[in-house]
Amino acid sequence: MLTNPVAADPVANVRRALTAAGARDTVTVLPGAVPTAAAAADALGCDVAAITNSLVFEVDGAPLLILASGAAKVDVRLVASQLGTGRIRRAAPDFVLHHTGQEVGGVAPVGHPAKIRTLLDASLEEHPTLWAGAGDHHSMFSISYGELQRITDAHALRVR
Repeated sequence: MLTNPVAADPVANVRRALTAAGARDTVTVLPGAVPTAAAAADALGCDVAAITNSLVFEVDGAPLLILASGAAKVDVRLVASQLGTGRIRRAAPDFVLHHTGQEVGGVAPVGHPAKIRTLLDASLEEHPTLWAGAGDHHSMFSISYGELQRITDAHALRVR
């Protein structure tokens, strides 16, 4: 079993990563758990398409983070074809925890122990404000598409 190399407070790690990147700390702690895009959209009063899911995949043993619209189902064959890689598969929860320091359902785009190759769903650009997980099942942060791309150094790509 992989161990978690990150300190016990993933939300604090996300806050530090945001401010270290020159972004505002807009983390909001919600009263209930929001482990899905639909739950987050309902709690925040926004369109599910403006929720940015942080989905971790495995490619040849390495993590790949895809920041996808909550309204999208990632087409891994399309992504693999565009990247020219081998098979992309959804990562196991212990792999996700090891590489992000965050549990599935609360993974943030930032605040990980080491940089992860990141792709950004181009369809998210349609929304002036995006909401992304902030490290646990109760926390989200708001950000613009451009700012999210900047702080994650993500490559914009069609994922569906």
